Parts: sequence; C-alpha cells; structure tokens
Amino acid sequence: MPAANSSQIQRQINGYLDHLLVERGLAKNSMSAYRRDLARYQEFLVSRGIAEFPGVTANEISEFLISLRLGSDQHPALAPSSAARTLIAVRGLHAFLAKEGITTSDSARAVKPPAVSKRLPKALTFAEIERLLAAVGAGSDSDVSVLMMRDHALLELLYGTGARISELTDLRLDDVSTLSKELPILRLKGKGNKERLVPVGSHALRALERYLVRSRPVLSGKSTSSSALFLNARGSKLSRQSAWTILQAAAQRADLAGKVSPHTMRHSFATHLLENGADVRVVQELLGHASVTTTQIYTLVTVDQLREVYATAHPRAQAR
Repeated sequence: MPAANSSQIQRQINGYLDHLLVERGLAKNSMSAYRRDLARYQEFLVSRGIAEFPGVTANEISEFLISLRLGSDQHPALAPSSAARTLIAVRGLHAFLAKEGITTSDSARAVKPPAVSKRLPKALTFAEIERLLAAVGAGSDSDVSVLMMRDHALLELLYGTGARISELTDLRLDDVSTLSKELPILRLKGKGNKERLVPVGSHALRALERYLVRSRPVLSGKSTSSSALFLNARGSKLSRQSAWTILQAAAQRADLAGKVSPHTMRHSFATHLLENGADVRVVQELLGHASVTTTQIYTLVTVDQLREVYATAHPRAQAR
C-alpha cells in the first residue's frame, strides 16, 4: 500500500488522540493504552489494504476483534478483558470519526466486546488491616523512627481515603494545610485531573499530624526544595515505586506477604464501607469512579460474604 494511505489513517487517529488529550483530559497511562491499541488497529487495516476509514465496515472490525483473540506471529493472543479494552478504543475512534463527518456512519457501533467475567476484588479483613497498620509506626514516638511515622501516615491515608497510591504521592504540603478536626476533608486529584473531596478519619488524621510535626521537618531538612507532602530519606518527593515498597515491607512484617498491593487497600476501603451500610453511589464518589457500574463490582464481594454467613449460620441452610 502507498505510504500516503497509511499516513491518512494515521492523521485521523492522531486527531482522535488529540481530542482525548485536550477535550477529555485523559491521564498519561490511559493515553498510552489508547495509542498502543489504535496502532494495532491501524496495522490491521493496512494489512487488509484499507486506505480510508469510510471504507471500514462492521465486518472488518469484527475480524479485527477475532484477530485480537487468536493472536498472530507479531502479536500474542489477548484475553477477553484486553480485547474488550482495545475494542473500546476502536469504538471511540469510529464514533469520533462519524461525529466529525469523516465517515457517514459509525461502523463500530454494532460490534460488541467479548464477554468478560467479573473478578471479585481481593479485600483484606479489618483485622488484617489493623495488623498491617500496626506494623508501621503505631507505637509511641520514642519507639518509632521518622521514616516509620511517614510510612504509618501514608498507609493510614491509603486505607482511610481509598486513594490511589499516585494520588497520595502527588499530594503537596499545601493540600493538607487546611486539614483539621473540624474540617477533615482532603482534595484528591484523580484520573484526567478530576478532583474529588474525601473525608479523612480520625486515625489517619492523627498519623498525618504526627508525621507533619515530628517526621517531615527532619526529612525536609535534608532538602528544602521539595513541596511534596511525603518525602523520602533524602528529602525529595517520595516516588510511587517507593510507596509500593513501603507497603510490601509492612505486609511482610504483618505476615501478609503476597496478599497486599496498593489496590488491595483501595478494594478494602470500598468493601468495608459497603459492608457497614454505605450507599454504593457514595462509595462511587469517594473512589472517583466515573460510572457507578465500576463501583458495583464491590457489591459482589459483600453479597458473596452474606451468602457464606447465611450458609454457615442459618439452621435451614445447612445440609442434614
């Protein structure tokens, strides 16, 4: 195929990517995924001799979906969830092309993604959460190092707010300057720079206050240039990778190795709220989910636990 054909498709894909970045404000990681998925789609179209998007039909898009599941010499086969994610990028592209008048219709609209089984998030029990938090600086100030005070504040906030690990490591000192017992509300910036307000519980607030008073001044003395809330041992901003390492070390000390990731804490936050009667839409707001459908997977966890309790506790549920 002449290079001009490929470049025409590329220009229109680039136009859609610019739309996602500028108009919708997609996060860096999401943009990378869209770029990768659409590059594979472009490769497929070029291999079929398709010169322009108006020539693409639902049949070609269905064949592309099949190729994702089967794989090729150049690409491994994708799981249903990954194939569905790629198709979402393709469907978004075609909807954009139709809206812009580049195509007369949305040929991808009729193509449905493969069914993806819902996986239940792995949540820790509250007893395990307490064990984990006790492993990072929950003792008296005289027994705890400045780094353990930092780690304790970080993990208390991680569980107490349901934040993503990157949302906490991106916090600046100014973001918590107005926190108080009277107004314990934290402003978090999530995916696509969308902000949300999340209450901070008393345990997390105390751990944060101790870190700010007794730990951070010691760490910041090594480097006065950083305005980040959480600092490393050199006084610079704590990285997401270092925060992950802190969590893993705490899990090891709490005998929870292999069971804990930053997302485990987020899952546990949501699950424990729902178990104690929180409305799913409130949890949606706290987690920063764009759709309540994303949050509803946590309700499957609580229903499963209810079923287990019923099976073991109700006299007519047990086999005789």
